[in-house]
Formats: sequence, C-alpha cells, structure tokens
Amino acid sequence: MSSTETNNSSSTRRVPRVPAWIILLATVLIYGGVIYVDHRGSAFSKTVYVPWTSEADFARILPPKDPMVELGRQVYSVACGQCHQNSGLGTPGQFPPLAGSEWVLADKPDRIIRIVLNGAQGEMEVLGKKFNNVMVPWRDALDDRKIAAVLTYIRTNPDWGHNASPVKLEEVAKIRKETADKGGPWTATELLAVPVK
Repeated sequence: MSSTETNNSSSTRRVPRVPAWIILLATVLIYGGVIYVDHRGSAFSKTVYVPWTSEADFARILPPKDPMVELGRQVYSVACGQCHQNSGLGTPGQFPPLAGSEWVLADKPDRIIRIVLNGAQGEMEVLGKKFNNVMVPWRDALDDRKIAAVLTYIRTNPDWGHNASPVKLEEVAKIRKETADKGGPWTATELLAVPVK
C-alpha cells in the first residue's frame, strides 16, 4: 500500500455524528437555563439576589424615599458638590468637609442655616483643620424649601454616617427673616456668638 493510499484512507475516516436529539436537548437546556437565571437574577442585576427575583420585588423592602431628602440630593449635586464633593469630604486645604463636620451636626441647625443663607468667609476650623476661603451666599438663589431640603440631606445622610435632625422649612424662614439686614458673609467668630436655641 502506497503512502497516498494511506493518506486517502485516513482522510476519509468518518467522524462519529452527534445525534440530533442530543443537540436539541442541549439547546433546550441552555435556553431554559438562561430564562431561569434571567428571571431569578432580574436580568443579571447587581442589586438583586436571592430571595428577591426582580428590582421591583427588592424595592418593596426598601424604606420609602423622603421627597425632601430627594430634593436635597438634587440641590446638593448642583449647588454644593463641586466644592464639598459628592462624598462630603470637601477639598483639602480649600473647602471644608461636611461629612462629620461639627458645624453640620450641631444639635440645632441655626448656624449652618446662616452659612447657607449669607455665606461665610475667613478662617474656620472644621474637624481640627483650618480652612480660609469664601462660601458664596445662597439667599437669593435658593428658596426656604430648597435650603431646608439640602440641609436635611446633609444632616441625615447615612452614607456620611449622619443622623442629625432634619431642617424644617419654618426654621429656615425664621432665620432668613432675622438675618435680612445682615450684609455680607459670616465669619466663624460671628457664628460662634450666635446663641443656638
């Protein structure tokens, strides 16, 4: 037998065929598995896991969203986030942190309301570090509701470890009226002289 005949006989060797029913069964099992995982994993969402099967199912166990906090989150992202950062950690050497700040978490929000209304300037100590910059006033740009909302968001933000009392609309309105004649931003000395009621 020549080498050509040997090559021809080996090249014509038949590969065993896979029965059609095995291919069909594998296809059905794979398709069924994808549907099962998709249904049980909420389209592979990272936030949904057993025992929940969908994001709607998972959302039912979450506490309802407070509209004031949601408004505050929006105001914060537009008005405050650039300087104080979304993390609330501020910009080192320039803008103080709000997360953990004694000014933010005081028993009463009287001083922080004044800061938002009229701004602040000069040296201010926050969490043991000194900052010397200017915060713009928001008196004319934000109404009482938005100021109450953003301060509520900041004072109650669980991501920052905060659980201080929310800020009421009436508190902002009262301080806005009391400080209507205040010209210019507050200094730390002036703020510390304000009695916290």
